[in-house]
Amino acid sequence: MDFLTDFKPLTVQPQEIEGMSFNMIDEEFGAHSFKEEQYKIVQRVVHASADFELGHSMLFHEKAIQSGIKAIKNGEQVYADVQMIVSGVSKGRIEKHGGNVHVYISDEDVMKEAKRLNTTRAIISVRKAIQQFDGGIFAIGNAPTALLELIRLIKGGYAKPSLVIGMPVGFVSAPESKEELAKLDVPFITNVGRKGGSTVTVAALNALSLLAEKA
Repeated sequence: MDFLTDFKPLTVQPQEIEGMSFNMIDEEFGAHSFKEEQYKIVQRVVHASADFELGHSMLFHEKAIQSGIKAIKNGEQVYADVQMIVSGVSKGRIEKHGGNVHVYISDEDVMKEAKRLNTTRAIISVRKAIQQFDGGIFAIGNAPTALLELIRLIKGGYAKPSLVIGMPVGFVSAPESKEELAKLDVPFITNVGRKGGSTVTVAALNALSLLAEKA
């Protein structure tokens, strides 16, 4: 089999590829009002998505970075709405402080309860999460229903997360769920509109854990 090609990549060294990508992002991103640590997260999100519009649409609670770093360094737990987030997160930087990344969406008890109540597994998995641990980081990139349920539980005083990274992608309730999150006085990282997803939620969480390494 012939793998020869006339195309030559600019580099095949991983660190050089990442560095070149970040330089391109900095050159093309343009003017913004993000603080330095916020931009570190925005930069990673753009790197993961190649979407500058998404990057510019990101919103941060004023205490989001500080609270997230503290949660990681204190070994607080991380809840993910789907397995894809667990697969993508650099877990070593979280586990070294005593934390773990948890997902309950496919647990048998969650599936049974969702069927009994005729509701989504995402909703039931959030309810299970707040019973499993206090505080923590909630990383939601796929299910708007999970984010809306978390918001309901926060408003009711049942959940007190240290940080909510809420960037679900989609058309039905996704933009609205993020709008509601941005109204809360809890530390959050989110974005405006339909864009988002597990990939960019992972990117934000990984960027935060890198900041925690340097804090």
